[in-house]
Amino acid sequence: MNILDELEWRGAINQQTDEEGLRKLTTEKEIALYCGIDPSGDSMHVGHLIPFMILKRFQLAGHKPVILIGGGTGSIGDPSGRNSERVLQTMDKIEQNAEKLSAQMRQLFKAGSDQSGIKLVNNYDWLSGLSFLDFLRDFGKEFNINTMLAKEVVSSRLDTGISFTEFSYQIIQSVDFLHLFQNEDVQLQIGGSDQWGNITAGLDLIRKKEGSESKAFGLTIPLLLKADGTKFGKSADGAIWLDPEKTTPYEFYQFWFNQDDRDVVKYLKYFTFLTKEEVEELAKQVETEPHKRAAQKTLAEEMTRFVHGQDALDEALKITQALFSGDIQELTAAQIASTFKDVPSSEAPAGEHNLVEFLVDITKIEPSRRQAREDITNGAIRIKGVQVKDVDHVVTEDDSFEGRYVIVRKGKKKYFLIHLV
Repeated sequence: MNILDELEWRGAINQQTDEEGLRKLTTEKEIALYCGIDPSGDSMHVGHLIPFMILKRFQLAGHKPVILIGGGTGSIGDPSGRNSERVLQTMDKIEQNAEKLSAQMRQLFKAGSDQSGIKLVNNYDWLSGLSFLDFLRDFGKEFNINTMLAKEVVSSRLDTGISFTEFSYQIIQSVDFLHLFQNEDVQLQIGGSDQWGNITAGLDLIRKKEGSESKAFGLTIPLLLKADGTKFGKSADGAIWLDPEKTTPYEFYQFWFNQDDRDVVKYLKYFTFLTKEEVEELAKQVETEPHKRAAQKTLAEEMTRFVHGQDALDEALKITQALFSGDIQELTAAQIASTFKDVPSSEAPAGEHNLVEFLVDITKIEPSRRQAREDITNGAIRIKGVQVKDVDHVVTEDDSFEGRYVIVRKGKKKYFLIHLV
């Protein structure tokens, strides 16, 4: 199967500049292709993964991915998908972000210390050497203002205003494509649907500089929408980051596990490397046994393993099982801290405390002693996953996780995290 056939089956193609030509080229040879990301933050989130999953598929099909970190373009700011100017970051911050994004890319594309398997480049290396006069003479001369104004990324901003800096972004990205075409034999650029104008501008520049017969192509990815019509990539709590310090592997796993039945097959096609037969089998299970959530479980496992590795997946599964069963005693203090970081929390002095006083006076979990005693005797209170029905129970260090945290569960689902100080 040609790589384009697979992408079509997976619903991963929005627009192509020359489908017939690209199909012929990818059949004849292994090509170099690129996708870029600006270091506007210190981590990618799952929305950023969308075009890079396509780059990964080309890699697995034997082609040569080039990943561009926009140390130069990141200092300018891409106007795509925005209705206002970006706040410019310092060059030091951009460099720090670029280093972190590069590390994430090496992990995703399984690149060794010698970058085997991928080519990682930073456009600051060639853009920073351009003088303003050279930029205008060598490149600005090739761009027609009327054509640039007609690009959706610019025309959508004409009412609210766009600076010359962001207006110039499509020229600078075009220079990137030309540079990679000339120096890395890159013949294909991949991007989100909002990058179509920038990609076609780059192709125009290549033809003007290298001749009309130059074989360069562009391909964009569809905007990924959830079944409810909202944009994929964010939860109610915000972005789902690839950095485990920002989004823990457990939270990452849960994000994928909680996907809607209406979306899960689409995401299996798009984000996993399962075969067509495997995806179709899971699709049948969504129809016949949706309560088992086999498709969601597979999606969550595949994505957590891909981004964070097997050890992180094992830990996420351990936490998931512990919370499902209520048997949390074997979790570590670090796992408790990350898993329960968003539940109601309070502080309590280390030492021994009568349970009623602990629930009412110290942690404020219960509104009154009467209510506390009633909940305890009714079996509604669990400490460290263990049901406590004795109103005279004394909370000690044995009820804590490594002397640092106490977890109280009230009822079936209400958890409280107590920091011992």
